[in-house]
Amino acid sequence: AAEKPYVEGKFDVLFNRVQAIQKKSGNFDLLLCVGNFFGSTSDAEWEEYKTGIKKAPIQTYVLGANNQETVKYFQDADGCELAENITYLGRKGIFTGSSGLQIVYLSGTESLNEPVPRYSFRLQDVSSLRTMLCSTSHFKGVDILLTSPWPKYVGNFGNSGEVDTKKCGSALISTLVASLKPRYHFAALEKTYYERLPYRNHIVLQENAQHATRFIALANVGNPEKKKYLYAFSIVPMKLMDAAELVKQPPDVTENPYRKSGQEASIGKQTSALEEESACQFFFDLNEKQGRKRPSTGRDSKSSPHPKQHRKPPQPPGPCWFCLASPEVEKHLVVNIGTHCYLALAKGGLSDDHVLILPIGHYQSVVELSAEVVEEVEKYKATLRRFFKSQGKRCVLFERNYKSHHLQLQVIPVPLSCCATDDIKDAFITQAQEQQIELLEIPEHSDIKQIAQPGAAYFYVELETGEKLFHRIKKNFPLQFGREVLASEAILNIPDRSDWRQCQMSKEDEETLARRFRKNFEPFDFTLDD
Repeated sequence: AAEKPYVEGKFDVLFNRVQAIQKKSGNFDLLLCVGNFFGSTSDAEWEEYKTGIKKAPIQTYVLGANNQETVKYFQDADGCELAENITYLGRKGIFTGSSGLQIVYLSGTESLNEPVPRYSFRLQDVSSLRTMLCSTSHFKGVDILLTSPWPKYVGNFGNSGEVDTKKCGSALISTLVASLKPRYHFAALEKTYYERLPYRNHIVLQENAQHATRFIALANVGNPEKKKYLYAFSIVPMKLMDAAELVKQPPDVTENPYRKSGQEASIGKQTSALEEESACQFFFDLNEKQGRKRPSTGRDSKSSPHPKQHRKPPQPPGPCWFCLASPEVEKHLVVNIGTHCYLALAKGGLSDDHVLILPIGHYQSVVELSAEVVEEVEKYKATLRRFFKSQGKRCVLFERNYKSHHLQLQVIPVPLSCCATDDIKDAFITQAQEQQIELLEIPEHSDIKQIAQPGAAYFYVELETGEKLFHRIKKNFPLQFGREVLASEAILNIPDRSDWRQCQMSKEDEETLARRFRKNFEPFDFTLDD
């Protein structure tokens, strides 16, 4: 069960109302807030929640800023805890509840200008969300979509309301909704309540029946006209529903409002062009001394006139900072390329030789890797262990599959003189307990795939001995946890470097570090073997 208010800084009014409803109807699982969470009023009321004097009575998730005035409250674009029980979801992404309920969110208002303001989204944001979700053959839709602006044209074929949806709202959100097919879409900003008649997501007699979508717009909390600002409902996750039950059509269902808007086609063309541009695979030589070109099989071309054809790697979901095919990749940080994976220096690394093992194709986590990619990841891990051992270091690996879209396996070397492996293990367990994070020790030769399902959020650490510590993320998780533990006094004793943003350097300095790493790593480089 969930509720969806539009707050505008009236926290006491909202939470008192929620408590009253819960006392009468029973507890809700969560509270999802669309529109402006913060208002233009004094911060005094918010300070009471921020400092813990008052506490939200229910786990509350909010969207980000819609104007310059409130940007200051949302410092972390990836999302963060704003106060106890109040969490900012982030600029865009997918939140999956413990029951499997899938909630997609997009913060801010539409912008067609460059540079894009911090409180806005652009075509690329919508493109990446669409592709991230819709690229799988079994995609049927999502449970809930949260946006602040209304979608343009949502009133087409529907019941009339106070807002002219041909003039108001976001055309980009219309395109997003048409692709994601949410069962519920909640929005705000127009300061009025509007519950559109449900609409179908298939063409009658031409396509198989699909579930219907309900659009609900909420008024602002405590509005003098007493327009509805809370919408309480119960929902069973799509993945748990019987197929026939899911596609059952309500008696008042209408045509899809976006199908004839003309907007979907035009924006769709732009989006396709963006995705096509970012999907070109590229390989470039990193062996400056020999200067030879290397085919995409990872072998020297003279070893075989007909190199083995590998399966095409998964394509990036629109713009991606880590897909090797993407223009967004900072190529100067790449230090080694294999057949299925590559190594790159971490941006703002804990040390000069902090590296990432990344798949060339687009995989979100270790759990989703194909067998051939897993094999090369293991090869890189073994090689890096030998490399760092030759320098008097042991390495710690960790992965955070939470609020990230491309697998980044962090590899951090720790000087042998700093501490023993058991000390590293104890530091992780101790700090996890302090933050009420349940870190489970899993067998040395066990596979993460046996523990976590594709799509599940998790964090895991792998020690030099092969021991692994695993945490299944259910709600919130500190994004810098792995770095914080390794940077602590117990291990590297560099607490000021726990946040990568405080460790960034110039591109010239990064290029110098990358050249040095390539030169030192060359004797261990298995990709040079014929």
